[in-house]
Amino acid sequence: MHDIGFVIAGFAVGLIVGLTGVGGGSLMTPILIFFFGIKPYMAVGTDLLFAAFTKAGGTVSLMKKRLVPWRVVGQLCSGSIPASLVTLYVLHSVGPAGAEVQKLMTTTLGCALLLTAAATLFKAMRMRKPPLRVMDQQGSVTPVGETDAAMRARHWSLPVLFGALIGTLVTITSVGAGAIGVTVLLVLFPLLPLPRIIAADIAYAVPLTLVAGLGHASLGSVDWELLLKLLAGSLPGIWIGAQLIHKTPERVVRSLLALLLAYAGTKLIAV
Repeated sequence: MHDIGFVIAGFAVGLIVGLTGVGGGSLMTPILIFFFGIKPYMAVGTDLLFAAFTKAGGTVSLMKKRLVPWRVVGQLCSGSIPASLVTLYVLHSVGPAGAEVQKLMTTTLGCALLLTAAATLFKAMRMRKPPLRVMDQQGSVTPVGETDAAMRARHWSLPVLFGALIGTLVTITSVGAGAIGVTVLLVLFPLLPLPRIIAADIAYAVPLTLVAGLGHASLGSVDWELLLKLLAGSLPGIWIGAQLIHKTPERVVRSLLALLLAYAGTKLIAV
C-alpha cells in the first residue's frame, strides 16, 4: 500500500506545485515525516533530489518561454551554492542521523514552514501586477522584465546574502525556495514582473537542490526507490496543475495552503 501512497503523494504535491508554484519541499518533506514515518534526515535528502528533478522540468518550460532572468539566477547561485557546500561539510562532520541533528532539522523545518505559510498568505493577499512594458527616450517599447533596472537589486550584495541564507536552509530542511524565495525576490527586484520572479526562483533552485541532494546522497540520506515513486506521481501532477492554473481561484488555494503549512510547521516545532 505504501508504494501506491508514495505515488499519490507525489501526484498531489506535483499538482499543487503546478497550480501555485509553491516549493514541493514545503509539502513533501512533512508528508514523508508525518504520514509515512520516514526519518527526517532521509526525508530531507530524498526530497532535495525530488525537487531538483521537478524544478528542472519547470525550468525547461520557462526557458522555452524566455522568462528566466539568468543574471538574477547567477547572483542567487553565487551565494546559495557555497553556503550549501559548507552546510554539507558540517553535516558530514557531525553525522546527519544523530538525535541532536534530527531535532535541529525538525525544528528548523517547522520554522521554515511557518515562514513559507506567512509568505504564501502574503502573496495571496498582495498579488501585484507591475506594468508589462516601458518606453525609452527614443520611443522604443521594451518589456519591463528585460530592462537593466528590473534585473538590478536594491543593492548588489542582497541577492548573494539571501542566496546564502536560502542555501543553508534548503540543505538542512529541503524548504526555503518557493514561497519564501518568491516573496523576498519581490522585495529585492520590485520592477521584475511576477512570472519572471517565479522563473528565477525555480531556476536557481535546480543547481542548489541538486548539489544539496547529491551531498545528502553521499551521506546515505537518500532513498532512491522512494524517489522514483514520488517522481512517477509528481511529473504528471505538475503538468496537470500547469494546465489548470488559470481555471482555479489561486487566492483561495494559496490561503488554504498557508493554513496547512502553518499547522505542519507548528506540529514539527512541538515534536
